[in-house]
Amino acid sequence: MSATSPATSRTNQRIALFAGSFDPITNGHVDVVGKAVRFADRLVIAIGIHPGKTPLFSVDDRLAMINEVCAPLARAAGCELSAITFADLVVTVAQRAGATMLVRGVRDSTDFDYEMQMAGMNAAMAPQIQTLFLPAAPAVRPITATLVRQIAGMGGDVSTFVPAPVAALLKKKFAKV
Repeated sequence: MSATSPATSRTNQRIALFAGSFDPITNGHVDVVGKAVRFADRLVIAIGIHPGKTPLFSVDDRLAMINEVCAPLARAAGCELSAITFADLVVTVAQRAGATMLVRGVRDSTDFDYEMQMAGMNAAMAPQIQTLFLPAAPAVRPITATLVRQIAGMGGDVSTFVPAPVAALLKKKFAKV
């Protein structure tokens, strides 16, 4: 049954929240989304807005990238997708969205150690929300948005690290004048 079916009530939906900066969305993020849409009826991708940080891409650009790249994955899995922004705690935005699951991608043991700490703190604040760790596929384990920005900024080819529309935006962003 589709998540958008009238017979499916919102209270019975399995709603997951995947939070991050997505600056830009990478193939690693897409890998996590592709896994998450298989077990959630609704996936909320939440872009964290941090006042002390200056992102490469605007919020509107990141929302557009997420929708362009992730909406087809969600549709194919019969999962409803939405992308939002937030500037407060992840558990707070998860509660607002009705999510009972926080989705976290894990690339290696360093990620796992950090994510375990975060999961513990989140569980203490909102015990009704479960953190789900999704291991990254081997091909995307080394990818980080920070490295993608650095490589693109130095004129490198990032086409194997990000979806094609994102690679084009990065190339345009760093085009020599």
